[in-house]
Amino acid sequence: MFSLKDLVESNCLKSVPSNYIFLKNPEDSLLHETENIPIIDYSQLTSSNPNQRSKAIQQLGDACRQWGFFMLINHGVSETLRDELLRAIQRFFDLSEEEKKEYEGDKVFDLIRCGTSYNITVEKTLFWRDYLKCHVHPHFHAPSKPPGFSETLKEYSAKGREVIGELLKGISQSLGLEENYIQKRMNVDSGSQLLVINFYPPCPKPELVMGLPAHTDHGLLTLLMQNEFGGLQIEQNGKWIPVHPVPNSFLVNAGDHLEILTNGKYKSVVHRAGVNKKGSRISVATAIGSPLDTIVGPAPELDDEDTPPAYRAITYRDYLQLQQSHEIDGKSCLDRIRI
Repeated sequence: MFSLKDLVESNCLKSVPSNYIFLKNPEDSLLHETENIPIIDYSQLTSSNPNQRSKAIQQLGDACRQWGFFMLINHGVSETLRDELLRAIQRFFDLSEEEKKEYEGDKVFDLIRCGTSYNITVEKTLFWRDYLKCHVHPHFHAPSKPPGFSETLKEYSAKGREVIGELLKGISQSLGLEENYIQKRMNVDSGSQLLVINFYPPCPKPELVMGLPAHTDHGLLTLLMQNEFGGLQIEQNGKWIPVHPVPNSFLVNAGDHLEILTNGKYKSVVHRAGVNKKGSRISVATAIGSPLDTIVGPAPELDDEDTPPAYRAITYRDYLQLQQSHEIDGKSCLDRIRI
C-alpha cells in the first residue's frame, strides 16, 4: 500500500499523474452559489417547548423532502472534541506506511479498512484521497495507533450516534409517524454505524481531479464534519452547489435507505468532493443504518393507492455489496432496485 499523502509530500509531484486525471465535461465543474441551503437548529428540535419542536420538525421534513440535505447547528457536540478528533486524524495519517499497512483491507465488511483512492471502472481513474473506515457499532473497532486515537474516535462516535438518533425521531414525526418508528422498524439501536474518514491532500491542479465523484450514501443518514478546507458539493435541480458550512455545524444528508423507507418521499442527495491546492481537507462521515441482515423496503404505513411501492426490498448487506461492485455514478445503485 502507498498513500497519496506520502506521494504529495515526497516533493517529486510537480503535476497530476495521468491515472488521477478525472475526465469530465467543463460544464460539470460549474458551481452555482446559493444561500438557500436549509439550516436546522438541533436545540429547537430537542426543545421541551412544543411550539419550537413542532416548527423544527416541520423544517426538518421540508429539508429532507426538498433537498435531502441540511446544516445542523447548536447540536451540543463540543468544539473541543471536534478539534481533538481532527488532530487525532492528522496524527493517524502521519503514521509511517508500515504502521498504516497494519490496517490495510480490501473487503467491504472488513472491520477496519485503510487505503488510498478507489475506483472499479475499467479506466482505473483514481480518486484524490486516502481513507480510513471503521465499523464503530454495534461493536467498536478502531486502530490502536497513534496513542489516544481509538479513545477519541469512540467518544465522537457515541456523540454522533446520539445526534442522529434525535434526527431520526424528528424525521419519523415529520412523516406523521410516532417518533420511534424508524428506530424500531430499522432496528437502529442494534444497527450499523460506519465512520468514514477521508484525507484529501493538496493538489497542484485541483480542477483535473476528484476527491470523490457524484454519488449517494447507503444507510439512513450521514453526519459530516470537516476541517477548514471545504470541498463538499451537492446536486440540486441539475446544478452543483458548493457547501460553505456555518462554523461548528454538522452537514447532514439523507441516504438511499431513507429514500427507500419513505418510498421516495424523502430523497437521498447526490454529492461529490472536490479538492484544493491550499491544504489537506479532512472529512469525517458518520453513516447510520440498520443491521446488515435487515430487509429494507418501503414502509407500509406510508403506502397508499396512488403511490405503490417504488423499490424492491433488499437486505442492507446485499445493498452494500451492490453499491461496492459497480461504478460510483450518482443514483445508479438505487436505480437498480427501482420497480
